[in-house]
Amino acid sequence: MTTASTQDESREKQPEGSKTEVGSYFISNYPPYSQWKADSLDEVKQRMASAPTSENPLGLYLHIPFCRKRCKFCYFKVFTDVKAQEVQRYVDALCNEISMVSQLPVMGDRPFRFVYFGGGTPSFLSPKQLTKLADRLREHITWDGAEEVTFECEPGTLSETKVKTLREQLGVTRLSLGIENFSDKLLEENGRAHLSKQVFSAWEWIEAAQFPNVNIDLISGMVGETWENWKDNIRRTIDMSPESVTIYQMELPFNTVYSADILGNKIQSPVADWQTKRDWVSYAFDEMTSAGYKVSSAYTLVKDTGKVNFSYRDNLWRGADLLATGIASFGHAAGANYQNLPHMEQYLGAIEGGELPLGRGFVPTEHQALIREMILLLKRGFLEREYFQSKFGVDIVENWKSVWEGYVEEGLAEIHPDEVKLTREGLLRVDSMLPAFFEPEHQNVRYT
Repeated sequence: MTTASTQDESREKQPEGSKTEVGSYFISNYPPYSQWKADSLDEVKQRMASAPTSENPLGLYLHIPFCRKRCKFCYFKVFTDVKAQEVQRYVDALCNEISMVSQLPVMGDRPFRFVYFGGGTPSFLSPKQLTKLADRLREHITWDGAEEVTFECEPGTLSETKVKTLREQLGVTRLSLGIENFSDKLLEENGRAHLSKQVFSAWEWIEAAQFPNVNIDLISGMVGETWENWKDNIRRTIDMSPESVTIYQMELPFNTVYSADILGNKIQSPVADWQTKRDWVSYAFDEMTSAGYKVSSAYTLVKDTGKVNFSYRDNLWRGADLLATGIASFGHAAGANYQNLPHMEQYLGAIEGGELPLGRGFVPTEHQALIREMILLLKRGFLEREYFQSKFGVDIVENWKSVWEGYVEEGLAEIHPDEVKLTREGLLRVDSMLPAFFEPEHQNVRYT
């Protein structure tokens, strides 16, 4: 799961301490996507056509929107039941888009510090398609010196040959495996394409390939989840001992199968309530820290912080440039936000016509850039006051004094001379805390 993909509908704030109803408050950017408009694209294009004015880190995102099945909780731009020629047409377009991107003046002479293959399911592609993709991409760009090359995988799409291709041909350094749950019953109920036996087969190939960092994704609160099952998930994860673990709390954005059933058939939400999900994540944090892991953010744990960092996450949250390619993907260049066209024929038609497939954009003010960095970096559980004072000339505690005082009173945050630090409870519900820092005109607007 990645922040660079898009949803079809809005993600709106959930009431705290309640059922998981339709809507969500997971926040991945600012200002809200609903405020991004096509009439901002002229300025976005001007910035892309100018040489970089700083040595801001540069990243590349590639969106592969195909899946074997659509999970019942999925809200990303994905396509299933596609023919081989449709996949090939898309891969060709993606390569042509990157060819165009590679010639943009905004790239300058900067190497890619981080690369992210997201989806959808990037591992949907065959070894032959992956090799061809890598060969074509290297005609225009290189990521040989990147700190991190991440590739998202669905266990049932992997083979020993494909895993070797990812490590040896694409140079993947961080493989992220979407396990989500180890129970076959829950995987089937939630519409996942894989079963647990495929996880364990894939794990043997992954360990043999010796990736520097292997991440496991889990989801707290899948339909049918129980305390007994959740404890078993954490035990199995600790036994596998991946370098990092990412745990998401199940959401119900508007465009999921579950959401349609709740809204259309008026059923009760089948997803665990927010407090139960937070309790499960807190349990995972306790068990995994006892096993030697360290909490790295509201969602991640890391076994060895000296070995593993998150170049994609940390650079992006600090305002790095991200050249986003593929249908509906979100990018950030020279201070401007943009999103590619969200419909397949639009996207393919633009590229086949020799145009970048830009759909909408937003050029934030410096204050909006400050808010974006602050709310995203708060997901780590702390903010360094001097960082913002030095970069933006703002004392974030004084500027949002009443908000912070309220969070301190609620037991969600602590204010120290050099930093703001979230308590465990604050970390577990951080996404619900972020809209309080939005500008008045962006309060209570549709998120996408």
